[in-house]
This record gives sequence, structure tokens and C-alpha cells, in this order.
Amino acid sequence: MSGPNSPEAVKKLLENMQSDLRALSLECKKKFPPVKEAAESGIIKVKTIAARNTEILAALKENSSEVVQPFLMGCGTKEPKITQLCLAAIQRLMSHEVVSEIAAGNIINMLWQLMENSLEELKLLQTVLVLLTTNTVVHDEALSKAIVLCFRLHFTKDNITNNTAAATVRQVVTVVFERMVAEDEHHKGIVEQPVLVQGNSNRRSVSTLRPCAKDAYMLFQDLCQLVNADAPYWLVGMTEMTRTFGLELLESVLNDFPQVFLQHQEFSFLLKERVCPLVIKLFSPNIKFRQGSNTSSSPAPVEKPYFPICMRLLRVVSVLIKQFYSLLVTECEIFLSLLVKFLDADKPQWLRAVAVESIHRLCVQPQLLRSFCQSYDMKQHSTKVFRDIVNALGSFIQSLFLVPPTGNPAATNQAGNNNSGGPVSAPANSGMVGIGGGVTLLPAFEYRGTWIPILSVTVQGSAKATYLEMLDKVEPPTIPEGYAMSVAFHCLLDLVRGITSMIEGELGEVETECQSTTEGESSPTASAEEQDRQSASDHVDKGTVSRAIWEEMVNACWCGLLAALSLLLDASTDEAATESILKAELTMAALCGRLGLVTSRDAFITAMCKAYSIQGQSVMMISPSSESHQQVVAVGQPLAVQPQGTVMLTSKNIQCMRTLLNLAHCHGAVLGTSWQLVLATLQHLVWILGLKPSSGGALKPGRAVEGPSTVLTTAVMTDLPVISNILSRLFESSQYLDDVSLHHLINALCSLSLEAMDMAYGNNKEPSLFAVAKLLETGLVNMHRIEILWRPLTGHLLEVCQHPNSRMREWGAEALTSLIKAGLTFNHDPPLSQNQRLQLLLLNPLKEMSNINHPDIRLKQLECVLQILQSQGDSLGPGWPLVLGVMGAIRNDQGESLIRTAFQCLQLVVTDFLPTMPCTCLQIVVEVAGSFGLHNQELNISLTSIGLLWNISDYFFQRGEVIEKELNKEEAAQQKHAEEKGEILNRPFHPAPPFDCLWLCLYAKLGELCVDPRPAVRKSAGQTLFSTIGAHGTLLQHSTWHTVIWKVLFHLLDRVRESSTTADKEKIESGGGNILIHHSRDTAEKQWAETWVLTLAGVARIFNTRRYLLQPLGDFSKAWDVLLDHIQSAALSKNNEVSLAALKSFQEILQIVSPVRDSEKPETPPVVNVPVPVLIGSVSGPAMSRPFVRTDSIGERLGRYSSSEPPVVTDELEDLNLWWAAWNTWYRIGSESTKPPIAFDKLTFIPSQPFLTALIQIFPALYQHIKTGFNMDDLQKLGVILHSAVSVPISSDASPFILPSYTEAVLTSLQEAVLTALDVLQKAICIGPENMQIMYPAIFDQLLAFVEFSCKPPQYGQLETKHIANAKYNQAEWVALNYVPFAERSLEVVVDLYQKTACHKAVVNEKVLQNVIKTLRVPLSLKYSCPSESTWKLAVSSLLKVLSIGLPVARQHASSGKFDTMWPELANTFEDFLFTKSIPPDNLSIQEFQRNESIDVEVVQLISTEILPYANFIPKEFVGQIMTMLNKGSIHSQSSSFTEAEIDIRLREEFSKMCFETLLQFSFSNKVTTPQEGYISRMALSVLLKRSQDVLHRYIEDERLSGKCPLPRQQVTEIIFVLKAVSTLIDSLKKTHPENVDGNTWAQVIALYPTLVECITCSSSEVCSALKEALVPFKDFMQPPASKVQNGES
Repeated sequence: MSGPNSPEAVKKLLENMQSDLRALSLECKKKFPPVKEAAESGIIKVKTIAARNTEILAALKENSSEVVQPFLMGCGTKEPKITQLCLAAIQRLMSHEVVSEIAAGNIINMLWQLMENSLEELKLLQTVLVLLTTNTVVHDEALSKAIVLCFRLHFTKDNITNNTAAATVRQVVTVVFERMVAEDEHHKGIVEQPVLVQGNSNRRSVSTLRPCAKDAYMLFQDLCQLVNADAPYWLVGMTEMTRTFGLELLESVLNDFPQVFLQHQEFSFLLKERVCPLVIKLFSPNIKFRQGSNTSSSPAPVEKPYFPICMRLLRVVSVLIKQFYSLLVTECEIFLSLLVKFLDADKPQWLRAVAVESIHRLCVQPQLLRSFCQSYDMKQHSTKVFRDIVNALGSFIQSLFLVPPTGNPAATNQAGNNNSGGPVSAPANSGMVGIGGGVTLLPAFEYRGTWIPILSVTVQGSAKATYLEMLDKVEPPTIPEGYAMSVAFHCLLDLVRGITSMIEGELGEVETECQSTTEGESSPTASAEEQDRQSASDHVDKGTVSRAIWEEMVNACWCGLLAALSLLLDASTDEAATESILKAELTMAALCGRLGLVTSRDAFITAMCKAYSIQGQSVMMISPSSESHQQVVAVGQPLAVQPQGTVMLTSKNIQCMRTLLNLAHCHGAVLGTSWQLVLATLQHLVWILGLKPSSGGALKPGRAVEGPSTVLTTAVMTDLPVISNILSRLFESSQYLDDVSLHHLINALCSLSLEAMDMAYGNNKEPSLFAVAKLLETGLVNMHRIEILWRPLTGHLLEVCQHPNSRMREWGAEALTSLIKAGLTFNHDPPLSQNQRLQLLLLNPLKEMSNINHPDIRLKQLECVLQILQSQGDSLGPGWPLVLGVMGAIRNDQGESLIRTAFQCLQLVVTDFLPTMPCTCLQIVVEVAGSFGLHNQELNISLTSIGLLWNISDYFFQRGEVIEKELNKEEAAQQKHAEEKGEILNRPFHPAPPFDCLWLCLYAKLGELCVDPRPAVRKSAGQTLFSTIGAHGTLLQHSTWHTVIWKVLFHLLDRVRESSTTADKEKIESGGGNILIHHSRDTAEKQWAETWVLTLAGVARIFNTRRYLLQPLGDFSKAWDVLLDHIQSAALSKNNEVSLAALKSFQEILQIVSPVRDSEKPETPPVVNVPVPVLIGSVSGPAMSRPFVRTDSIGERLGRYSSSEPPVVTDELEDLNLWWAAWNTWYRIGSESTKPPIAFDKLTFIPSQPFLTALIQIFPALYQHIKTGFNMDDLQKLGVILHSAVSVPISSDASPFILPSYTEAVLTSLQEAVLTALDVLQKAICIGPENMQIMYPAIFDQLLAFVEFSCKPPQYGQLETKHIANAKYNQAEWVALNYVPFAERSLEVVVDLYQKTACHKAVVNEKVLQNVIKTLRVPLSLKYSCPSESTWKLAVSSLLKVLSIGLPVARQHASSGKFDTMWPELANTFEDFLFTKSIPPDNLSIQEFQRNESIDVEVVQLISTEILPYANFIPKEFVGQIMTMLNKGSIHSQSSSFTEAEIDIRLREEFSKMCFETLLQFSFSNKVTTPQEGYISRMALSVLLKRSQDVLHRYIEDERLSGKCPLPRQQVTEIIFVLKAVSTLIDSLKKTHPENVDGNTWAQVIALYPTLVECITCSSSEVCSALKEALVPFKDFMQPPASKVQNGES
């Protein structure tokens, strides 16, 4: 239908009206004629209106009273049929709104009458409803009458009517208020809206209200009156009323039309003044009532709470609070307090249930809760309502567990099937649904034996109440068990959900605003103060206020919530419920965290952790028989120092665990310090599930902790990878945390790890590695901002590395090294190469690991270094010092494998990375390599490291220029830096340039290795040191050589000398293992000797080869002295090897030629007279050209001298000093080493032959340089040394190598050297100036002393020497040398020299000839007794040579008396030789004898040619002695030892003959000048003849006496000799001039004749033949006698 005003509708209406009227007239025709007439007139009326008016409906309305009248009359008949017809017609009119106010009034009055007659009650209600809903014509009294009518119909006996009336009343009430709303809407534009009314504003009069409003006001006011059981003001005619209905109406108005009350002060007033007091009053029975208190003695019985009213009151209160909270702040406070009270345990169950439902309604309105908090909790002196609500819920839940819901005698009307304390068999209530097939195990809470099922009471987030809706119940319903608990549970969940979502939403808005204002500066968790500063003021105010409210809300509710939730969590046996509780706790914790409420946040987290945790056997250990027992998924040992018993993990624990993970994962940023709790709990789980860390820190299922009781069910086994994965994801997500939160996480992990460390102390059980693994994982994922966490992270891991538990520290090291490696390989921004600080930061912990002594850690550290080198070696840059430091930090005592690994790293560095590292690190490389050399764990490493040092030096040499440039640059920078700070730059070898310092460090390191305790290392290092200095020394600046000499070489020499002199002499058995040691190295002393030799030789070589560099240094002479001192101490060391080597070095430095000057030598510039630094030409390898600037160059020195004073002189003077220093050293060595020791024992040291030889061999070279100043003193010193040296014996074990076999006449090399030395000297003297020639005699003395050795070997101190033939080779005996060849050679030299120098003044003056004779007298007198036959023969020949030269000289100087003492000496010598006391050896052959005789003859010949002819120049005594001697010789009696056969020969006939001849020649020489001489010769002859006479006489006598016996051989010989002498004499006499022969002589000769004749009788044929020869000459005397003239009688 298109609408009531459309023409069709109007037409239809008219038709209907007419038909209605007709029907009415028909019905009333018989009984009610007046009505019939009225109906008929009505038809006409309608027709007329329809005909006259265009606006039919309006016209109808105007005339409605008349139109309606017939129908009203029809109703008046009270005939049901008519009444129904009329009411229908009236309703039709109403529905077309053609009823005027008056008509309406009439209708209502008519309806009232019908009502009072109880007619057509339902139709009445319908009519009223149509009347009031279709239009607004009914007002005031009419309206109130209509409403009362409905009310009265509500209280009829008929149930249907009652209910319909109730519905109508509700509708009518709604209509009244809807009209008012419409009216307000209508006037909205016209009238100014009144301001929202405050509750305490004054009441306005009702007259100010518009009509509809007034109706509504009156109606509402009367409803309050009625509920309060007072008389209504407006609804006159009410007969009865129920409170329940009244309350329902109040509730519906308040609920449906809140704006009316909020916009109109009058209504607000009603609310405050009427409704609230009413509610409070009605509540009183509920408040006062205590279950079980009806027996109290109070006189007035307490009114029992009445369920329907109570329930409706609560509904009203809910509406009031919900809609008018802002108006009724105080009142709401009271209501809420009441609600809270209704939850008390002593209230009836149903009351508690509806109260909980009411509270639930509030809980789903977070904004409302927020207002509570703002209005009450935040105000001073106000009830903390919000807090109380939450706490009450908590207490309520608790009370449900504590008090089993048993039936209560006081609550008689409470029918209960719940009076048994045990679990109910599931009643068929709405929520009780089984959760699976088979046995229906209900979800429930179970706590201390109280079992409460969980019913599904509501959909999440909506409060669908059950009992608050039971408006039809009069008796309190039976509350199923668990209902209240379930609602309360949902209250909590909804409360949490509501608060958190609201606050987080608002927080989000505020943060977004703040960020937009401050370009995102403030962090989400910034505290109020921070935001204060950061954002614009209006945002701030809003934000701060909001924040205060949020914080208060949380603070108010968290305790209660936590208590309740924890309890429920404890009791929950249902997975879904547990999940919800955990979720609630999680959201609360996160919210608290976001708001920065640490205490509450931690409390919630603790609760979750507790629920997980496995302290003791509380929740998890319910006996398995209990139905609700949680499924146990794992059993293990707790993580504790002393684990007692076992722990079970239930599925609930795993759920908690997941929630915790969830919390940490999603809300990590707000956890702050509670990370610790969370992580500790996760750690425990990981421990029990036996997850073990794997690479990168992820946890993988491994063996569970050792323990008999570890059991994992298959369910949990399959879950393990998932848990492990979630754990890893959790730590991966740490990369999204802000810095502060990240720090919290790291700190928590660290403290957790500390606890684990404490626990692992003192036992070697498996430790918990969770924290360490996760620190690693966190570090790895936060590499992009590693700087902010590096220090705490690595600092802690370093502590872990020091832990005594090996597994613990192993993981600490694993984590640390993984982090360092990852850090270095990570692609940082900016890259590490540009961010040196970061690189050093990353490498630093690697260095710190060096302070840890555990070898396993150090091994990890070194492996890490090795890997870093392999992957990152090229880009380490400034990290090199750290890396090298790590290698260098390995100490000697740290085991072979560590040292080996570290060394591997070093080798890698030296082979591959020297070019890539900054040059400043090269020094560190040198030091580290050196330190490996000093490690004594593994000899090969030490030796290889020395090789590395050699390689390094090669590298320096090849890259010298580059290195030098870089170092100088660095030096300059450091210098500048130091100057800015005002410090002094401090580095070793400072003044030297940096490149030289590098070399010096290398040399110093090698120097240290040269004094290592191990000989092999020393040897290798020494060779390397001297090779490097030799090969690369030219690169050094000239001035640096000073340091090399003093700080490196001499320092080394000092140390070697010291070690060698203090070395142990104990024999070393073998060199470890199976190495045999040669006997020359079997003591430490001998091994050190080798080192000393090597070192000294090296230094000497450097002095030799680099002299041109060293000499220009200022203190060369001082250095020279020190070197000589070292040579001296080595030479004097009691070790043959060292001493000999020292001399070799001495020889080496003495061969140094003093530098050639001017252009002959390329190294020195041409002489210049300008003091400029001169470049000494490049002395370097092909790869380098590094000129040396020498400041004190020759050029400059030349410039300093004036031209008159050539510089050469100075140099020579300087040189001379050096040579003299060398001479002094030589002398000290010589005198010390050859000085015989005072006492001798087995260990006495006697210098060896090679040593002495070398010593003496040095002299000639040395002498060349000092000859100009060599004087007598020096010569004497030399003599002493030569003499002592030759005297030194040889040890018997060396003799076979040095001595020739005794029979060979060979000189030893030492003796050769001695003679060479003297030879050099005498040659020098020969060509030297006059003043040198006075040295001749001294040389003669020296040589003669040597000659004496032939017969009298020298003594060496008190040492007893044996003859070589008697020495036993293998005993420590000393063998005297065979000095004969040496003495003989010396003699030859003497003769030679004398031949050259006989006439020399000094030789004459110093009686050299006499000394020679004196010396020769010894061997000559010994003759056959000489040690060697050759000696006396040589002596004779030498004597003859010397005399042949010397006698003329002696005669020349006869007058001076210089030779006076010589003659007697000579005479004695002749005497001793010619008539020797020694007996020739028995085995002398005849030929030998004859040869020897011929020597004697030679001597006599010399006398006859060189002495006797010059008798007048010769002292008489001497001549006399000679004569006597000749005389003696001519008749020498021989020894008796000859055999018969040899007799002739043995009688030295030639000799005697020679003597005779000489004697006679001399006797009868015509040269006799003085009578004295003649006298001598005559006397000699007479003596001779007389003696012959005597011998003959004795022979004859003996011959006669002996008879037939032959005479002794001796006598026969003698007689033969005499006979021969006689014949010789006679011959001689005949040859002489007759005048020379004295007459007496002849007489004596003749007188012999008779005696000779007497001998004829002798029997010996030899005598006979001799006699014949003697007698024959006498024939010359057979002549006649002549005259008697004689020459006188003399």
C-alpha cells in the first residue's frame, strides 16, 4: 500500500467506515435502536464530508468526535459482538490518524469502562496500543489513564491478558519516551541544546518541559514511586503493582533512552534523587544477609534476599553503570562496592552467580573500566573500586576452590544437586559437553581435591548472562556446578583482553602521533618524561594523562589478576583453558612491559615461569590414578647443584613453555630485566629435554642429561626439533629489538651463564650450555650492530673460557671464536677496512684469550687465528698486532701442540702475509718469531723459527725501500702526535731511524737465541745472525753500526762469555732419545765452547769485512779494545777449542789492511775540503739502492784538517794505537797462557800445541805493524813467551798426532813458528835503523837458550814429563817434546846470524862469541852422552864455523879486553870435547869411530891454523893450556874396552899424530919470538919424553913378571902408542930446523934407546912391529962423535 494518505487508501477507508457503520446499525437494530440511529446518521455524515472536502482525511479528523460517536455507543452496549466490531472500526480510524484529541479522550474513557467491566480485555489493549502508537494526540490525563488501564489489565486473573498487558505496558512506556525523543529531534534546530547536566544542578520545574517530555517525566517519576511502594502522582487509578515489573520497566527505559536522561536536567535529577536511592534501598536485604546467620540473636529477622528483585536490581544497576556512569559517579561507586560484596562466600550461590554475571557485563566494557579507574582509583581518599572488582573476582575464584559448594541449610529455597563435594556426573546443562569420544573427560579445574568443571558459558568478549535473564523465575534457580567459576574465569579473560586491547590501541595512537611530531625520535617504550621532552605539548598532555590512567589501571588490577590466573593455571586440566590463561598472562606481561611497569611485568612472567617450572613435585606429581592428571611427557633431573630426585615435564609445562617462547618472541622489546626469568626457564626446559648446542649456537636434540631417570616420551621427541627451532627463531628475532632491549637480553643471558658457571664449579658434570649457545646465536644475528653488544658479550665469554669445567670453557671458546670469525667476515657498513676501530674491537677478545692458561682454550684461540689468517689474512690491516700478539703469547710451558699450532700460524704469516701487513707490525713478527726460537718444547720449532727470521731478513732486504718509506711516514706521524701530547717518543734503539730499528730488533732477537740453553739453537742462531749482518748489514745507516757493535755484538759476546765460563762440566749421557753425543760435545761446557767460538769468529769477521764502515765511527778504538778483551778472555779460557778459535779470530782481525785512501777504494769519495755529508756509494744488492748518508764521512773529516797537517798521519797514529793494543793483548795472552801453573793435578789445563803455534804465528803479522816502536823491553817480553811456549809439554793422548816418530829429526809446527818469529825479527833488525841493532845480542841469547834444550830439555813448572817412549797413550801423562831438532835448527840459525853480525858493535860488546862457545861447551863436553849424536857433531861444526869468523874479530879487539873472558872458556871447551869423559857406545862401528876421529883432527887443525900461528895476540895462559892439551893428545891413553882386532884403529893414531905434529911444529917453529915460548915448548917435549921413558920401563917390568901370560890389552895398547909417539917425535925433530931443537932434547931422545932395546924380548907381535918402527929412526944418530961444543947447560 502506497500510504494512508493516497487516494486509493482514503477511498478504501471511506468504504470501510460506511460498511462498519452499516454493520453496526444492523447489529443494533433490534436491541439498541439509539445506536442504530447514530450509525445511520454517521453514514450520512461520512458521505457528506467525503463529498464536500478535498482534504478528506483532515475533514474527517475535525469531525472525528461525531464520526466516532456511533462506535463508542456500540461499545457501550457491552455486547461482545458489537463491542468487537466497534473496537475494530475505531482502530481503523486510529490507524489512519483521523482521531482528534477530544475523540481520543472519549475513546479512552469508553475503553476504561470496558476495562472495569472486564470486557474484551485483549482488544482493549490492542486498541490502546494502536491509539498511542499511531499518533501523539493523547496527552496528560488521557495518556496516564490509558497507561493505568494497561497496568490494571496486567493484574487480571487471566494469564494471557496479564502477559499481553505487560507487553503493552512495556510498549506504551517505550512509546511515551520515543515521543519525547522525536519532540527533541523536532526542536533541535530551533532551540539551543541545553548543556549536559551535572548531577548536582538544581531541579527545574516540570513546566519547562515540552508536552511529550512532561508525559515521559511524569511516567518515569511514578514508576519510581510504584517500585518504591509509594502512591503515584500521575498514574491515578493504579490498584496494584509488582516491584519486579516496575524494575523491569525502569530498566528498559534506562537502557533504551539514555540520551533523555543525559540531555534533560529534570530527568537527570530523577535518576539521582529517585532511582539510585531506590536501588540502594532495595538492595539492603541482600547486603545484610549472611548465609547461616538467621539463627542470630538479633530480634528483627533479617529479610531474605529475593531472587527476582535481586536479579532485576542487578540488571538496573548494570544499565545505570553502563549508561549514566558520568552522571552518577558517587552512586556507581556504591553500586560497584555492592556488586563486589555480593561475591562474598557467605552470600547464596545464586546471588553470587548473578553478581558474577553482572560483573562480567562490566568486564567486557574496557572504556567503562577505564572510567572507573579514572574516577575512583586515581582519586585520593576514594575507594579503589576497579582494584576491588578484580580482587573480588580473585577471591571469588579462590573461595570456590576452598569451600566446596555444599548445600546450605539457610538457603532452604536453594535446591541443589551439588551438595556432594566430589565431581558431579556431567548434568545435562548447556556447557557440559564431552571433549572427545569414548570417556567424556570434562574440561575442569582441579585443585587440592576440589574438582570444578568448566562450562562454556559465553562467547569470548560478550557477556551473555544466564541467570540475569531468568525474568520468569521467582524461586532462585539451581546453579550447575562450575557455572560461577566458568563465568568468573571468563570475566578475568575478558577483563584482560579488554584492557590490553584498549590500552594498546591508545598507546599505538599516541605513539603514532608522537612519531609524526618528532620524526620518529621517541622509542616505543619511552617513559613519560622522555615523551614529555620529545613531542608537542598537546600530544604530551593527552599522552601523559592517558599514560597515568593506563598505569593506574594496570597497577590496580595486576595483583588480583595474577593471583587468580595463577591459581587457575595451577588448577587447569584442560588444554584450551590453560592456553587461555597463559595467553592472558602473556598479554598482561607484554602490556606491563610496554608501560614500563617492571614489577607487574616481572610478576606475570614469573607466574608463567613458575607454572612451567618444576620446583619439587607439586603440581606435576599428582598420582597417576587421578583422572585429571596431566599427561607426563618427559622425566629428567632438575638443573641444580645437587639434583635430588627427578622432575616430570607435563604437557602443561610444555604449553607454558610455548607461551614463554611466544612472549619472548613477540614482546622481547618490553621484557627488560625479566629476560632473565624467561631464559632461566627456557634453559631448564632445554636441560630436561637434553637439547645440546651445535654450531652457531642452535640447540639440537642430543643425549639427555646423564642420569638414570631421563625419559622422553615419543610425543615430546617429535616436538623437540620444533622447540629447538622456535628457540632459535626467538634469538634470531633479537635483531629486531632496540638497543636497550638487546642489552637486557644480553645481560640476562650473561647472568644466566654466570649461574650455570657457578653450578659447574668443582665438578666435571655436564654443565648447562644454554646461555653460552644463545649468546653466540644472539651475537651472530646482531652482527650489523655488533659494536653495542660486543664488550659485554665477549667479556662474559672470556670469563666462561676460564672456567675449570672443560666442557663449559670449550663452549665459551667455541662461541667466542665463532663470533670473532663471523664478525670479521660479516659485511659491515662501512666495511672493516674503513672502520679500523671496529676491527680492533672484534679482534680484541682474541688477544684477551691469551690471558687464559687452559691449553684447550688456547688451542681454540690459535685455530681461530689460523682460520682468520686463511680467510681474512689480506685484510687484517691494523688488526695485525693483535693477531701476532696472540701467537707471541704462547708460553714455553704450554705444551707442544699449542706451540706447534701457534707456530703454524706464524709460518703462514711469514710465508704469505708479510707484504700485506702494515710495516709497523714487522717488528712484532720478528719478536714473535724470536720468542718461538726460545721455546724449548720442540727443538725443530726453534730451529725453524730461526729459519723464519732469516726469511724475514731477506724480505726486509728485498722490500727495503717500501718498508723504509712507510716506516718513516708512520714515525713522522707518531712524532707529531707525541709532540702534541708533550710526550717523548719511546721505542727501542730510539735514535736510529725506524727501518734500522727493525734490523736491530731482528739482530737483538737472534742475539737472544745465540745464548739459548740448547746448543743446536745457539749454533743455528749464531750462523744466521752473522750471515744476516754480513749479507744485509750494508742497508743500515752508518750511525746505526754503532748500535750493532755495542748493543748487539758486544752484548752477545758478554753473555756468551759469561755462560761459557759458568757452564757445567758434568758429562751429559746422551742427547735425549737415541742421539749419541760426540765426546767433544759431551758437557755443557764443551757445547758452550762451540757457541763461543762461533760468536767470536762472527764478530771478528764483521770487524774485518766492515772495517771501512766501523773505523770512521767515533769510538772505534774503544770497540777494538773491547773486541781484543774478548779475544783475550777466550784465548785464556781453559778450553782448547775456544782458545784456539780466539787466536784464529785474532789472526783474522790482524789481517785487516788499513783502508786505502783516495780513489783506490770505491767506497770512499775523492778527498774534498768541504764539510758536507758524503754519500758512500751504494753498497747493496741489485734489488736495492740505498745510499748511506754518513755525517762523519771521510770527506767531512778531511775538511776539518788544515792543509799543513795531512789527515793520513792521524789515521796512522790511530792505527798504531790499535796495533799496539793488539800487541798488548797478544802479550797478555801469551804470558798468561804459557805461565806454568803452580801445582799440578789431573785437571790442570795446559795449552795445546795448535794453540801455541797459532799464538806464535800471530806475532810476525802483528810485528809488521809495530816494528817502528818495538824496543828491547818488548823483545824481552817476546822472548819470555817464546821460551815458555816451547817449554809446554804435550799430553800423551795428543802426542801421536803432533810428534814425529822419535827417530825423525823434524821440528813441530810450534818450533817452526818460534824460529820464524825470531827470523822475522832479526831480518827487521838487519834492515832497521842503527838503534834497533842493539837487539842482536838479545836474539842470540834467545836462540842459545833454545840450543841448550838439546842437552837439557826445559822444565814446565813442576810438571813431570816422561820420555815419549815411556808414555802410555791413553793415560793423562805429559810427554816432553824432542827438542833436539829444534835446538839444532836454532844452532844453525845462530851460526848464520853470527856469520852476518860477528863484527857488529853490539855483538862484540855483549860477548856474543863467548856465550856461543859457552853454550856449545855443554853438548861438546857431553859428546857421546848427548841425547842425540847429531847434536855434538853439529856443535863441533858450528864451533868451527863460528871460530873461523869470530877469532879474527877477537884478535882484532884483543887490546880492548872485550874478549879476555872468552879464551879460558874456549880452552875449556876444547879440553872438554877432545878429552871427553863420556864413553862411546858399544855398538859404535869402526867407520863411525874413524869419522869421529877425523872430527877431532879437524879441531886440532883449527888450533894449528887459527890459534897457534897468532900466539902473540893470544893470552899466554891460553897458549899454555893448548900446549898441554896437545901434549896430552899426543900420548893419550885409551880405554881398555877395545877388542884385539880393533886396537890399531881405536888408538886415535891420526889424532895423536896431529897433536904431535902440531905440538912439534909449534915447539920448533922458527917464529918463537920470546925465550918464554921456547921454554914452554922445550918443557913440553921433555915432559913427553920423560913420560915415554916411564911407560916403557913399566912395560918391561910387567912383561918380565908376567911370564907366559899376555899382558892386559890396555897396557899393550899404551906401549904401542908410546912407541908410535917416539917414532913420530924423532920424525918431527928431524923435520925441524936444527937450531930450534935444544941439545937436551936430543940427549933425552937418545937416552930412550937402551930402554927400547930392552923391549925386544916382548912376546906381543903388535908391540914388536911398533918397536921396529921406533928403533929404525935411531940409525940417524949412528955417526961418529963430533966435537964437544955445546949450547949451554939448559
